[in-house]
Amino acid sequence: MLENLSIELIELIIDTLPFEMSFIDAEDKVKYYSKGNNRIFKRSPAVIGKKVQNCHPSKSLNKVETILNDFKKKKRDFAEFWIHLGDLFVYIRYFAVRDKAGDYLGTLEVTQEISKIQGIKGEKRLLD
Repeated sequence: MLENLSIELIELIIDTLPFEMSFIDAEDKVKYYSKGNNRIFKRSPAVIGKKVQNCHPSKSLNKVETILNDFKKKKRDFAEFWIHLGDLFVYIRYFAVRDKAGDYLGTLEVTQEISKIQGIKGEKRLLD
């Protein structure tokens, strides 16, 4: 629920999160990306309005198309991958964004570097 949050404040909140996000609309156009300081996959303002298929390497294009088509056909609502990228271990999740009637509005991509998370053991209940 939102109460009187400006677009600027919402963007600052999202950019503070420890992962990056991109939103692709129902026509496969990039409409938004978070601008955190530590983005894994760098984005330029020039991608806004472009087809997402033009923003991925050709070797992953088939996977992108499959995910989007499955979301549009309601075959799935979620897809995930994890890859090694140099010293990083990257967890990439895609979520179908749907309205209350279940109609497809677009796709939210969430990417996070998880190496440190994977190393967590035991519990930590107190602040250092």
